[in-house]
Amino acid sequence: MAKYIARVGPLVPSALGKWAYNASGFNQLGLQHNDCLHETEDVKEAIRRLPRKLYDERNYRIMRALHLSMTKNILPKNEWTKYEEDVKYLEPYLDEVIREREEKEDWEKNH
Repeated sequence: MAKYIARVGPLVPSALGKWAYNASGFNQLGLQHNDCLHETEDVKEAIRRLPRKLYDERNYRIMRALHLSMTKNILPKNEWTKYEEDVKYLEPYLDEVIREREEKEDWEKNH
């Protein structure tokens, strides 16, 4: 089984990126960026491939965010997801899924 290393924080930190991250509001609910991705077929497959622990942590964050949203609350500021500490846990799995899909499409096109 391949070993995946999730990236923490932005590739290129910037004041604008930090502002946009905080303005989006998902961090106030304890969500991470990868929790909010539009669920395309590739994203769904990457989520399916997550190890059980990461999958359960993701579901917990989403359920907590839904509860906070329904009660019109946000987390205390010290519990917000920080721009510099946002773990891109889905990225390695998503990259692999996309690479496999592109390889399959290329193979089908040429054979």
